[in-house]
Amino acid sequence: MDYEFRRNTLDDSFHAELPMGHEALGRWLIDELGTDHAEIDNVLTHLQTVMEQGGEWNRAGKVFHLQLTQEEALVQANVLIEGYEEEMPESDFHAYEEESVSLCGPEDLAVLLEAWQDFIRRYGR
Repeated sequence: MDYEFRRNTLDDSFHAELPMGHEALGRWLIDELGTDHAEIDNVLTHLQTVMEQGGEWNRAGKVFHLQLTQEEALVQANVLIEGYEEEMPESDFHAYEEESVSLCGPEDLAVLLEAWQDFIRRYGR
């Protein structure tokens, strides 16, 4: 999976851009984990446990929900889980949904999280 991390030196904000189909994963990094090293470590610990022992782990966030299994890591907007699609026209909802759900392998997520943590350590305050 390709990704690009950037830091805006004017406001010290961090940005993660991922390719089409993985936009939600980039937004999840920023909105849910940000520069919180302890929370990144927490997710990495649970991810490693799930990859080694199986089972499932869920992390509900303010905007996005993460679901981990041995086979996949699913990030989706909370509004998709809570059933808000009825409030949006079908065509608008489909476009929104494509940008609000990302699916990847757990190994890919681990690589992404480790790279993100390395980036924010290197370029953070």
